[in-house]
Amino acid sequence: MITEMTKYDFVLLSGDAEAFLLQLQGIGIVDITRSQVPVDEESEAVSARAAKLHRAIGILNAVPVATPLANKPNDAAETVIKLSVERDTLQQQFAEQLTELEELKPWGNYNPADIAKLEATGLKMRFYKVRKADFQESWSNDFALSEVSTDDTYIYFVTVSDSDDYNFPVKELPRPRRTFAEAQAEVDSLRSRMADCDSQLAGLKSLTVDLQNELNSTRTTLDRCLANASAEKTAENYLTVFEGFVPKENESQLKPVLDATNVFYIAEGAKVDDNPPIKLKNNRFVSMFELLTDMYGRPRYNEFDPTVWISIFFMLFFAFCMGDAGYGLVLIALGFGLKSKLQKIASLVVTLGVATTVIGLLFHTFFSTDMLTWQCLPDAVKRLMLPSQIAGYDGTMIMAIAVGVVHLCLAMIIKTWQATKHSGLNSLGTWGWTLLIVGGVVVGGMALAGAIDAAVTKVIIIVLGAISALGIFFLNDLHRNPLANFGVGLWNTYNTATGLLGDVLSYLRLYALGLAGAKLGEAFNAIGTQALGDGGIGWLFFILIVIVGHTLNLAMCVLGAFVHPLRLNFLEFFKNSGYEGTGRKYNPLTENINN
Repeated sequence: MITEMTKYDFVLLSGDAEAFLLQLQGIGIVDITRSQVPVDEESEAVSARAAKLHRAIGILNAVPVATPLANKPNDAAETVIKLSVERDTLQQQFAEQLTELEELKPWGNYNPADIAKLEATGLKMRFYKVRKADFQESWSNDFALSEVSTDDTYIYFVTVSDSDDYNFPVKELPRPRRTFAEAQAEVDSLRSRMADCDSQLAGLKSLTVDLQNELNSTRTTLDRCLANASAEKTAENYLTVFEGFVPKENESQLKPVLDATNVFYIAEGAKVDDNPPIKLKNNRFVSMFELLTDMYGRPRYNEFDPTVWISIFFMLFFAFCMGDAGYGLVLIALGFGLKSKLQKIASLVVTLGVATTVIGLLFHTFFSTDMLTWQCLPDAVKRLMLPSQIAGYDGTMIMAIAVGVVHLCLAMIIKTWQATKHSGLNSLGTWGWTLLIVGGVVVGGMALAGAIDAAVTKVIIIVLGAISALGIFFLNDLHRNPLANFGVGLWNTYNTATGLLGDVLSYLRLYALGLAGAKLGEAFNAIGTQALGDGGIGWLFFILIVIVGHTLNLAMCVLGAFVHPLRLNFLEFFKNSGYEGTGRKYNPLTENINN
């Protein structure tokens, strides 16, 4: 549900603006209209400091262990970033040196001065390597050749010649620029310097809490700077005008503060044209799914809150894609394991786990085994489960299509309600489509269930079609020429007929993903059973294969069960319901900015 907002216009002396914003931050309920990016030198400096602190905290969070800090630096964030940059540079150099060390290893240690003396006499030394199978012993007779080393694959050797016109049948290698010992010393030095950086970062890790507190304070200051910089200056900058929004339910907290100041203000109910921020107010269950709504975008002030529908259908679709009661129990256990660190995410995981368990029992699947084959399960319980076949088709496939049709019909009903709310009689075209499709689905379902006979069904369908045609082809826009309406109606008919079929078929992914996960799980079960054999040590292999296999399968199923239900809500449902999601999130000035 979208919280009703009140719009405030505050007028005050420019010199009092900073103190006024501090008061508003202390209350923490007023969303001052402000820029989200730096707009002047002050906000740019504060923003840069916040970014530096955020980066430093991220670096320190990756440090595994904290150690005692000898000396606290003047600017811990700057020091952390410099050490991190130095550590990354050293790491890159270290990797390069290791590669060079491996290349130098076959050549061992030699005295470059001896090579220089040799070349001073007019002789030139050349370096080669060749596969053992390609090395020819005759080369030792034809050239001044000396083998240096050999490994499992190559032979490394050098030749000496007094002529520049030299034709050896193997490509010459670049001369090593230093000895193996020199390269080893460089590698050891880099390793020592990296360890020193790690040691200093481990000491600085103890300052993480201080840096986080400074970051929170800096973000609070930045928020206030952006609000002040975005305000309208009037009367030659003598007066400052702020625009803000307050949830209507919180006005009683604001007015006493305003009445105690010299601030002039005007309060009125927020309108759509004011582009008020959106604060969602839902119960505990639905609020868990608000993060999914925010992934797409909050509703406009005159739109509907889709979170309640996402909470129902995303949970249902997720459970369909998983379709395994055993996996549901694992998710419940995982959710409880996350309770101490990620409360909101943990609650969502537990909820999805419960839904998966229920749907898995309905689909009679437990760790990819068919529960209908269990002898220990009473027949009365089995009768509560979904039949494997419905009208000759897979039961889960029929369920997926049925749920998809309900989802789309609901979307069209919401679209009709919204159109009626905003456009009045000009929504007759939308009413025509909803009456035709939703009404047709309801009548068809009743006919299949035997609630009405064929003759009555035929009459109802004809009446529905005739009434719907009026709205679709002739009354879709009361302010437009009837012929133009008819042309638009034909075009909409083509788009709806082709688009709606594709939308319905999209819900088959729920069946396909569940089937894929079940079959892969069955494969791991079969492999484990084969490894079990007659028992004994086979039990060890059976347990190992089943645990590893189902863990991998669970991870892949969770990924698919998150992405595809999200797509069905964001594309199919939002498109057919007319949801745009272009609203901005309620973001009041507050002292507690920690995200």
